Amino acid sequence: MRMAPGSPWPLGAELVPEGVNFAVWAPDATRLEVCLFDAEGTQELVRHALPVCTDGVWHGCLVGAAVGLVYGLRAHGPWDLAQGHRFNPAKVLLDPWAKSVVGRYGGTPDADLSLYLGHSEADPALPDTRDNAAVALKARVLSPAPIVDAAERPHCSADRTVLCELHVRSATMLHPQIPAALRGSYAALAHPAMLDHWRSLGVTSLSLLPVHARADEARLQQQGLSNHWGYSSIAFLAPEPRYWSGRPGTTPESECREMVHATHAAGLEVVLDVVFNHTGETDECGPTLSMRGLANARYYHLDPQRRDRYVNWTGCGNCLNLAEPRVVELVLGSLRHWVQAYGVDGFRFDLAPVLARGRDGQFSAAAGFFAALQSDPVLSRTKLIAEPWDIGPGGYQLGGFPPGWSEWNDQYRDTLRAWWLRGGGDRGVFAHRFAGSSAQFHHDRRQPTASVNFITAHDGFTLRDLVTYDHKHNHANGEHNRDGHHHNSSWNCGVEGETADPAVRALRLRLQRALLATLLLSQGTPMLLAGDEIGHSQQGNNNAYCQDNALSWLDWAGQDTDLLATTRRLLTLRRDCPALRIGQWLTGQPDAHGRTDVVWLHPDGHRLADADWRSVTDRALLVHLHAAAGPQVLLVFNPETDDRRCQLPADIDWQLVFDSARPAAEPPPARATPGTTVVCSARSVLMLRSR
Repeated sequence: MRMAPGSPWPLGAELVPEGVNFAVWAPDATRLEVCLFDAEGTQELVRHALPVCTDGVWHGCLVGAAVGLVYGLRAHGPWDLAQGHRFNPAKVLLDPWAKSVVGRYGGTPDADLSLYLGHSEADPALPDTRDNAAVALKARVLSPAPIVDAAERPHCSADRTVLCELHVRSATMLHPQIPAALRGSYAALAHPAMLDHWRSLGVTSLSLLPVHARADEARLQQQGLSNHWGYSSIAFLAPEPRYWSGRPGTTPESECREMVHATHAAGLEVVLDVVFNHTGETDECGPTLSMRGLANARYYHLDPQRRDRYVNWTGCGNCLNLAEPRVVELVLGSLRHWVQAYGVDGFRFDLAPVLARGRDGQFSAAAGFFAALQSDPVLSRTKLIAEPWDIGPGGYQLGGFPPGWSEWNDQYRDTLRAWWLRGGGDRGVFAHRFAGSSAQFHHDRRQPTASVNFITAHDGFTLRDLVTYDHKHNHANGEHNRDGHHHNSSWNCGVEGETADPAVRALRLRLQRALLATLLLSQGTPMLLAGDEIGHSQQGNNNAYCQDNALSWLDWAGQDTDLLATTRRLLTLRRDCPALRIGQWLTGQPDAHGRTDVVWLHPDGHRLADADWRSVTDRALLVHLHAAAGPQVLLVFNPETDDRRCQLPADIDWQLVFDSARPAAEPPPARATPGTTVVCSARSVLMLRSR
């Protein structure tokens, strides 16, 4: 095979009529070689220099090359740490545009991770001259994937969206109805037993923890652990091979694609958690796997005073530099690939402020990345969800993202935990979060659905642990319990950890039902953590990112059937009652038809006055909701330690449809007489609906 000049576009390796075109952005390199390997990626066969560099893109067409070709890159150029350059042709590099990854960084207990270092361990100022071709990550050339028909997607509207955050492996490893050979894989998540669970539960959108190919940190590998959550991406266009079942006739790419297709067929959306704020190359002590060896001074934010070091607004060692247009191009190319080739419906962006930081490090809602997304005809129509904080300057940006985005609302989480479990907050702070957090999101025509409400997420206690532990118990992580959140607003109900005491167990179940009810009956976009609906516990570990074992695998055999039935009931009520998902800001004012969307009431029946809103000793309240269609809804929230008798609004025939104080299998009374009272038990939620 010979190398012809080829084209500088598109970036990556693309099948063309003449063979395979390679285009690699490495503007500071002096020479770029494509290295061809055997099918397993262990033996280097031949090298070809890319013959042309156009606008910083090295390119060439390997005439006669075909699908299945395994290749890596070698970049020649200056080793000049003062300028941020780390070129080392002894290290084979993964193409940042790789759509399929061959090999793994380390991966075995006896792997010599030092072979992946671009610098010498003895003297980091010098390059490491050992060749690592046999163990380096490589890419495989794939056939062009057909574009998924947009008609396949469920297209769930914002007001009906209910997210469920889950991990492909953890959700499926212990499910008894899934064949053992499939567990932990993309195919397992697509199994009818799994899809039937989410569909019958009532969620609309599965929000998957990262599935990009990843590189586990050296520290974890040396401890026999892995970055189980996957927040250590190294290939943004390739699915993680470890989630492939290995079934004959399939590949990681085809199986991941089939998973999305099956999920759509079940009427569910797929949202991917994507990590574009940093890469698995970590800090200056980390490995040279891909971008570091191609254009280190451009792909990453470097310390302007010490360009041999990295800015670390992520806490993970480095930050991708999206002030560089070619890096924005890579991120957009990845997103578009997952939408078009796999069919995903949206993305949750980890540590999203990093993506909008300029060269000066400041966050801007007018950043080029946002403009590029909003103008893209494919991506602007997807669900875009931000984790709106990082540890950079002014890193907390809740409410600061542009229209079209929704955001994880940690203030909802903290307020509701404190309100139910710690006796913190008054009616005003509760109502503000319940109604969509207008102080953060009521601007630029954004709606309450921009607030992604959650009580628990992958990062932190599970719902069961939230009412079981006062303190985190992260000893299994090997960091002497220093990692994870220290402030959890949890309450163990008087006993730390599991107990056989029936009174404590009953209280914990009641609180879990009340928290679930508040989450799923609030305005905004609710997000469940997978496993909360079946009572999953991580034994007090609130940072199980490295625990690929029964600690984080969902215990389906031991599921709490009452919590499961409660969650299903609540989501059915949310679906059937438009008043629970109005989707517009509540005004409390009559409309043209005399309907008032919300009335806030004291348990004795009067509208809440200023003093009522501010009281921290009397906090129970009634919320009367009336949408343009559907039944009126009356919600009663009683976080207090005593039962409360509540006066019902007159002239309405109310039906009690949910009582969090009761097990789900125990039906509530059928009807309440108009204008009479109803008792809301301590630490409980009632829902009544007009007949």
